[in-house]
Amino acid sequence: MPSILVLNGPNLNLLGLREPAVYGSATLADVEQLCREQAEALELGVDFRQSNHEGVLVDWIQEAGRRMAEGELIGVVFNPGAYTHTSVALHDAIKGASVRLIELHISNVHAREPFRHHSYISPAAAGIVVGLGVAGYEVAIQALARLAYPRAPR
Repeated sequence: MPSILVLNGPNLNLLGLREPAVYGSATLADVEQLCREQAEALELGVDFRQSNHEGVLVDWIQEAGRRMAEGELIGVVFNPGAYTHTSVALHDAIKGASVRLIELHISNVHAREPFRHHSYISPAAAGIVVGLGVAGYEVAIQALARLAYPRAPR
């Protein structure tokens, strides 16, 4: 069964504790369960990971490129957290690994502090889901499946 890689960047391990008014009360474990249920409904597996370390995320994106080339993975849903606004390395990894990726943010970053308005990830992403809370993960998984398995025109 093909899979989706769901990557979560720095501080997302604090979901449910960190600024619940911004990020909600769901924990990362709740998000993982939501992702597994959505993927299962689409007959896809999920590989769910979180790291606070940029280099680890780069390694996982490069691994995802290899797994996509082998037909094992259809793409990546990536919530890069604060690395969105700082990491050229993650941008380069996505481009270099030729990975199909949906960028995801729980909050509406464009309605927050000005430094959050720029993304180094967006130009390398196939699509972006912003501001839908943790339900955005379901939307991102659905979008990835549609990109990987386009439907015939109606």
